Amino acid sequence: MLDQSRIAAIADELFAADRDRTTVPLLTARNADMIVEDAYAVQSEWAKRRQDAGARLVGRKIGLTSKVMQVATGITEPDYGVIFDDMVIESGATVQFDRFSNVRIEVELAFVLDKPLSGPNTTIFDVLDATAYVVPALEILNSHIEMQGRTIVDTISDNAAMGAMVLGGRPVKVDEVDLRWISALLYRNQTIEESGVAAAVLGNPAMGVAWLANKLAQHGQSLGAGEIILAGSFTRPMWVERGDTVHADYRDLGSVTCRFE
Repeated sequence: MLDQSRIAAIADELFAADRDRTTVPLLTARNADMIVEDAYAVQSEWAKRRQDAGARLVGRKIGLTSKVMQVATGITEPDYGVIFDDMVIESGATVQFDRFSNVRIEVELAFVLDKPLSGPNTTIFDVLDATAYVVPALEILNSHIEMQGRTIVDTISDNAAMGAMVLGGRPVKVDEVDLRWISALLYRNQTIEESGVAAAVLGNPAMGVAWLANKLAQHGQSLGAGEIILAGSFTRPMWVERGDTVHADYRDLGSVTCRFE
């Protein structure tokens, strides 16, 4: 494990990389004894720096909850990161490509809570009861650490690669739809690149939110009413380039779109 001074130094390095839109060498290559708990400690320190700079916490993201994502990354357990107010984008927006590094897109569902959730014994039924509605979302991945050779420790430290999310489509109550069967087609410049069904996320995306509430309890944290939870991708990450238009068609739930300039 790392001592507090080293954790703070890594958080400073990642905060500067986020501010300057740069990438840094692998953390695990430079800190051989770094473990998952160190990574969450780095993430927490980084988040404090963002909040001290004026960012407001509005939610959390869950990553690596589906087999397709675990295969794509070589990582076998979920992770989580924080969402700040400046990471929330409305569908139809033009997004500055240079705001992010290693830009990729994932297709997800966002859960908006109207009741708090606290682990360690949160169930899928607790999640469904606490959810005001779900809404289609795209996650924009943003990696400040070099990609080749990353481990889950690197990814967690880097806020689970959270860059921003694009919200759109039609919000629905959880009792109005079978969450498992929500599906989407992901287009890049009018060509379907990926497709998926939400059941790929732990059998039901609400299970991802339950996992998150229970994992946060291990770190003395919980989910509050009003928070937005990105429940995990049910497609592989899709690389995008400057000038690309991204469109996700969720059929009955509408669509989400953005353009990178």
